[in-house]
Amino acid sequence: MTPDVLDIFSYGFMHRALLAGLLIGVVAPVIGTFLVVRRYAIMADTLAHVSLVGVAASILGGLTNPVYGAAAVSVLASIGIEELRARGRLFGESVLALFLSGSLAIAVILVGLGRGLNVNFTQYLFGSITTVTWTNVAVLAGFVTLALMLVAVTYRRLFLIAFDEDLARAGGIRVRVYNAMQMALAALAISLSIQIVGALLIGALMVIPVLAAMQLRRSFLATMVIAVGFSLVSVAVGLVASVALDLASGGTIVLTALILFMASLLVGKKQT
Repeated sequence: MTPDVLDIFSYGFMHRALLAGLLIGVVAPVIGTFLVVRRYAIMADTLAHVSLVGVAASILGGLTNPVYGAAAVSVLASIGIEELRARGRLFGESVLALFLSGSLAIAVILVGLGRGLNVNFTQYLFGSITTVTWTNVAVLAGFVTLALMLVAVTYRRLFLIAFDEDLARAGGIRVRVYNAMQMALAALAISLSIQIVGALLIGALMVIPVLAAMQLRRSFLATMVIAVGFSLVSVAVGLVASVALDLASGGTIVLTALILFMASLLVGKKQT
């Protein structure tokens, strides 16, 4: 029997999950806007798959919170991806394909090495709001605060890099440093979010609200703000639907985001 909507908010785990989800809903599209404009949206999915290696290794090693292992592995991978791309050894999409397929292969092997690992691993694939603790919320809040401060301070430089790296480089901006910072922030955002949304779907939450906002044809900053609004609605509605219908939270959140995208697509067509 499914609970009433009002009863859902009386659950202790729902308070933690909702707060954590709203924090994710703010930071994910902020970082995602720069990735989408750079045509680097697949980076989110790549880092999400990389985070599975950290999760699997942490569970196999008996760590109490695999999220931190996922964060460490994802940040290292993001730096490696950016270095390979910047040096021109491989095309950007080739680097991402290499890390995506390679990390997934390693994660599958690690899952197969441990008995009972599959049970614990599933919640990080699709999201499980009941596992979120106040410690997770506090860490996420600290990261979101730091990430938003960094983006605010470096906004103009990140904006120029997103649209024209060569011009930014000619203007004296240390493009590689800011790209590395941006990739590290994306890696941390994804790793700290997998308990709520799941590694297979967190990339979508970072990209779909941005794509939805872009259909409304506003300025870059306005698009980012609208994307945050879409993301917050997706998280709130998705979490409630997850509990009410007893479904994985990641699926309901991303499905809500897709519905908003379709709606914005229709609105955007009417504006043209």
